[in-house]
Amino acid sequence: MEYPKRKRVRLKEFDYSQDGAYFITICTRFRQPILWDARAACSRPRFSQIGIISNNEINRISDIYENVTIDNHVIMPNHIHMIIVLQGDRHTKAPAISRIIQQFKGKITKQTGHPIWQKSFYEHIIRNEEDYLEICNYIDNNPIKWELDCYYDIDDNKKA
Repeated sequence: MEYPKRKRVRLKEFDYSQDGAYFITICTRFRQPILWDARAACSRPRFSQIGIISNNEINRISDIYENVTIDNHVIMPNHIHMIIVLQGDRHTKAPAISRIIQQFKGKITKQTGHPIWQKSFYEHIIRNEEDYLEICNYIDNNPIKWELDCYYDIDDNKKA
């Protein structure tokens, strides 16, 4: 049996370690709602243990990489959104976005004892201030609008 090839989502000639802001979305495996406590109300989420671990690792990214800042983030039941800002200097280049995400996922997988993430991640290069502000607004309001979110699966969330 021949399996379909994974579609490449990255820009072919773009250097993902160059200075800039990147909007990142990382989904859990099979979009399982494991990052929030299942009993939490949508407008007042409480993190599950895995959500707490994920939040702690997001907050550590800037400590691990001196030229990387997490400008904004939100942890949803089955995915994470964050804005990663890379700002290298003439002596130190920032790591590539893929390396940051790979190590972030790996640390959480190691702490939980099993893989919880989908293989890849979604990225969007933030091109201007208007784009940045729109994404920040989306991140800030995502928990309130959870049932309207494109990653919301009503059948999975009924089971939770």
